[in-house]
Amino acid sequence: MILRRRARPSVGSPAAVSAGPRRSVLFFAFSFAVIADPVSSVAYAIEAALRALKGDLALLLPTMTLVVGLVVVVTANYWQLVRRFPKGGGAAAAAGRAFGPQWTFLPIGALVVDFVLTIGVSISAAASAAIALLPGLAPARIPLALVLLVVVAGLTWFGHGGRLLFAVMTAVFVVVSVSVLVLGFTSPHNAGSAPATTDPGHSALLAVVLAFPVAMALATGVEAPSTAIAQLGQLDDTHRRRFGRGTLALLVVIVGGLTLALTALAVRLHTGIPAPDSTQIADIAHAATGPGWLYGAFQLTSALLLLAAASSSFQAGPGLLKALSGTDRAPGVLPTPLGRTNHHHTPYWSVLVYLSAGALVVLAAEAREQRLVLFYAVAVFVSFLVGLLAMTSFARREGKTALACVNALAAVAVAFTLAVNLLRGWPLLSLTATLAIAAALYVRWTKAGRPTGVENAESAAEPTAD
Repeated sequence: MILRRRARPSVGSPAAVSAGPRRSVLFFAFSFAVIADPVSSVAYAIEAALRALKGDLALLLPTMTLVVGLVVVVTANYWQLVRRFPKGGGAAAAAGRAFGPQWTFLPIGALVVDFVLTIGVSISAAASAAIALLPGLAPARIPLALVLLVVVAGLTWFGHGGRLLFAVMTAVFVVVSVSVLVLGFTSPHNAGSAPATTDPGHSALLAVVLAFPVAMALATGVEAPSTAIAQLGQLDDTHRRRFGRGTLALLVVIVGGLTLALTALAVRLHTGIPAPDSTQIADIAHAATGPGWLYGAFQLTSALLLLAAASSSFQAGPGLLKALSGTDRAPGVLPTPLGRTNHHHTPYWSVLVYLSAGALVVLAAEAREQRLVLFYAVAVFVSFLVGLLAMTSFARREGKTALACVNALAAVAVAFTLAVNLLRGWPLLSLTATLAIAAALYVRWTKAGRPTGVENAESAAEPTAD
């Protein structure tokens, strides 16, 4: 057995967290921290869709509605995964149980790439948010992004603390965003001058079909609740299912609601493709509120939320490598040093791996998140697809024909989204990296004697609750 879960102090015993108020606080801290990644995706997904539409605002709301609809479809699959794997595991556990442990490495490879891209996109978007607020920082975009990257990576040295802080960041961003939306729809500061319609270069239907896969970056992080419930060691399986499903429902409501509301406001205020040193979401907030304190609060909270999303990947990614590493006595899929930790239980060599990869990604994209978004919704969709196929297999074995058909149709939708993104050419790099990592892990697993437990890698990577 190669996977180990370190002992961590828990919030309390099952009896201690049974009281309503304490459980509510735990749910808040867990849920809002876990959804930080998908909520932060709102900062760049809408703009990605508009750029793919060549600035056609008339098609933006239909495009983002399709995106949110597919997010709901993917979330429904993870709803099933939470029921089947209440101790965590996600697509990796589903693939291992449905098709054999060798298939576990495909979603794991996808997650490794996804964590690196999440770090790169989130750090770059945080730098863009800071520059939109303080334009004087524009000439230092790349150094600013690299400094933010090092700071976030450095904070992981102190372990997996801060769940409540991340939760507060997410909640504050949601509150500030709602304030911006209310002001924007009732008494906006000013409207932009972007034309309502332009020539997207295709028919309206084809333009939407080609644009929505790029904006599926909004779906990244949807898988997090199904694995993060492994943190809740102080709860029984029933309550872990409730926490996981409650978090998925909250994710759909908040991410879907904010996305559609901000999209509608962008259309109403004619907020088009932004200038090079701004972002669309910043332009929406500026048009809605003007240059006052609320605009500053919106930019600040969005930047902090994006850094929280990067920090989440800096914790989950190295945790995954640690879970796959070996010990001096038992071989693992990955070398032993990747599992070595400091006294805060941080696998520091694994953190350095992600720091180096994140820095390369930021430099290659010149800290422009919109360049990275094109690669983003590829690797994670491989994981989504494998998970859906696994759930389809489970449903067929159990004689649940209707559910198997629903899962199969969802798999077709996810496969179509993946295929359209790959047709753009450069996103093939994300798929190539995913397949290469999966193949390398499989080879190392075989050479190590096929140690058991690889299908539990995602859940074993999660710390138990502090």
